[in-house]
Amino acid sequence: MLDQFSNSQTLRKPAVSSRGGIVAAQSRRAAEVGAEVLAAGGDCIDAVIATTFALGTLEPWMSGMGGGGAMVLYRAKENRYEVIDYGMCSPNSLRVEDYPLTGGAASDLFPWPRVKDDRNLQGPGSIAVPGVVAGMEEAHRRHAKMPWKELLAPSAKLAGEGLLVDWWTTLMIASGALDLRRYPASAAAYLQDGLPPSAPWGIKSSVRLPQDKLKATIEQLAARGPRDFYEGEIARSLAADIKAAGGALSVEDLSAFRAFHREALQIPYRGGKVLATPELTAGPTLASTLRRLEKWSPGKIPDAVAYGEYALALQAAYRERLSDMGDADGRRALGAEHLAPACTTHFSVVDKDGNMAAVTQTLLGIFGSKFVTPATGINMNNGIMWFDPTPGVPNSLAPGKRCLTNYTPVIAETADGRRLAVGASGGRRILPAVAQLLSFTMDFGMDLDATIHQPRIDASEGAVVIGDVRLPAAVHDALRSRFDYEQARIQTFPMKFACPSAVMRQGATNFGATETAQPWGDAVAEG
Repeated sequence: MLDQFSNSQTLRKPAVSSRGGIVAAQSRRAAEVGAEVLAAGGDCIDAVIATTFALGTLEPWMSGMGGGGAMVLYRAKENRYEVIDYGMCSPNSLRVEDYPLTGGAASDLFPWPRVKDDRNLQGPGSIAVPGVVAGMEEAHRRHAKMPWKELLAPSAKLAGEGLLVDWWTTLMIASGALDLRRYPASAAAYLQDGLPPSAPWGIKSSVRLPQDKLKATIEQLAARGPRDFYEGEIARSLAADIKAAGGALSVEDLSAFRAFHREALQIPYRGGKVLATPELTAGPTLASTLRRLEKWSPGKIPDAVAYGEYALALQAAYRERLSDMGDADGRRALGAEHLAPACTTHFSVVDKDGNMAAVTQTLLGIFGSKFVTPATGINMNNGIMWFDPTPGVPNSLAPGKRCLTNYTPVIAETADGRRLAVGASGGRRILPAVAQLLSFTMDFGMDLDATIHQPRIDASEGAVVIGDVRLPAAVHDALRSRFDYEQARIQTFPMKFACPSAVMRQGATNFGATETAQPWGDAVAEG
């Protein structure tokens, strides 16, 4: 491990506990929005909707109205699990001939052949039909207690305040600045004189980036309802801006989009069960991983044997996934995976009644397509990058295809009666993190504080296994003797491991925790 960082620094975020509800998110301010909704008498789903729109305003490089996602829900009164799937799909109006191959390899997350002008990676041509608003519409219709308009009000207020620039904001914008400056509305939203904004040194000074257009869009969506995004003035505005810039997304593509209500994928494990997202997510690969792990008999603590079993199970499950990946509605197809972490957000919610949600949402790449639609201020996804631009292969780019994803939100029910809602951001690294967090809880009986702080490995990069430097020497030695092994630190940027957020319920007490290295993330209790 070649680096220059301190070997004595420690990072901890103690899990919070409460008899009331908790929101655990990658942004403390967004978690506070959700917790305030719970304190006002809202259901878990009310907090999910409010937190979703707040996150899109506060961390627009990760998620927002221009993205997609999925959630796993537990409804305590009915003792029922369910999934709402609002993953993105390619526009029906997309023309494959607009994505000619030029030779060489693509320059981003996937090992695709290069497309002329990187049209499938960024800009208006890379935009898939977004699903977040439809997902919130479906969740609100099914379970919400509070009015739609009231749940969007906090995000409109945050947008009116402007995007606060601290060192994390600066770092995130800097990582996408080279491409953001290609698009006038994007540069106007996130850059100053063509450069990333600088966080101020002065203790009483602050820098904010105006989000007036986004504020107006949120207010309109609040007043007119979620269908305006797909069938009303917002839909027409989005389609007009994207078409004018050379993209394919049309009003017809938007109006046809709906979120799917699905049965959760039920995975038996250690006398309990794990409820995951089915089909075009990493849920089926998680099931494969856990089936393999259940053949192993764990000891009292996660030792060298345990981490070896994690690595073997994950590598085998990924080999299976890479040779048999979903394409559309029950048909299976060959595909490919992220080679680096994508930009995603995960948050988990539990309310005082025991209702729970694990919610993962994404723009795919950092700042998605890098294209902010000029009239709305919405940062759009680059979901077209999920498809192989090579003609004639099972995962080829085509109109009207649903996108294959890495996200893995889950709710687990342990043999001793606890429930855990968990997921993570981090592209391909999400699944290994979720699998190990489940094992720490279900194999070793750890509480949430111990679970979130237990060092992990990553085994999502082919033959290479990456181990947290904090693991005991015996674990490092054992893994090094069996695998192509590297050590890495938990760190803020670039993250070498996934970034989880989780809540747990034990009896009538709730707990919440987030990744220690994520500088904004926190679990916030209502009240």
